[in-house]
Amino acid sequence: MLFNKKIIILLTIILSINIYAIDLNNYINKKNCNQIIDKEIYKICYDYKMKGAKFVSYKLYGDLVNKNNIKKRFSFYTEKNLKKQYRSHTKDYTGTGYDRGHLANDGSFDYDNKILRKTYSMANIIPQAPNVNRKSWIKAEKYERQIAVKLKNVNVLNGVIYTKNPKRIGRNKIAVPDAFFKVIYNNKKNYKKCFYYKNTNNIDVEKDKLKNHLVKCSKLNIY
Repeated sequence: MLFNKKIIILLTIILSINIYAIDLNNYINKKNCNQIIDKEIYKICYDYKMKGAKFVSYKLYGDLVNKNNIKKRFSFYTEKNLKKQYRSHTKDYTGTGYDRGHLANDGSFDYDNKILRKTYSMANIIPQAPNVNRKSWIKAEKYERQIAVKLKNVNVLNGVIYTKNPKRIGRNKIAVPDAFFKVIYNNKKNYKKCFYYKNTNNIDVEKDKLKNHLVKCSKLNIY
């Protein structure tokens, strides 16, 4: 009887870990991505048709995220690992009303100039509504750094949601996302939180809180 109880407890632990765990290979793979761009500190699952990322993943370390906090910011640069017909350019955003929004955000990598510059690849940038980019999404970026400090390290998966016929901007017809999400997780410590954002300026920035965007990860269909 005691032996059976031990087996049940062990199976319960294993199942709970499997349910909680996220395997990046399920998202950033050759089937999902037209091209995988490895920037060393983060990876991009790139979609040629949308001319933008579908997923961006990275790992943060608590002892680095608040180190130096370099204030200098770099110019955006065209991603030369992409063929010319699939690239986006910083001029595509000019006068469109959309911000050049980071997925792997600069604030989480501002501990070293060479590292920081890597986040300014245009393959890492999506069109974001200004209120979301500057007021709302930035709170989730700050939160991921707080969790990295608390847990020593944390993984982040950013996902981009496009409609079948998205709005396009710029000479290169960059697709504007309908929404996007952020998953902050540490598989070993059974930690995971998911946040969802509509890509719209129609938000009350004064009342908008991080908790307003907290969702059940199952709703994101990331399993």
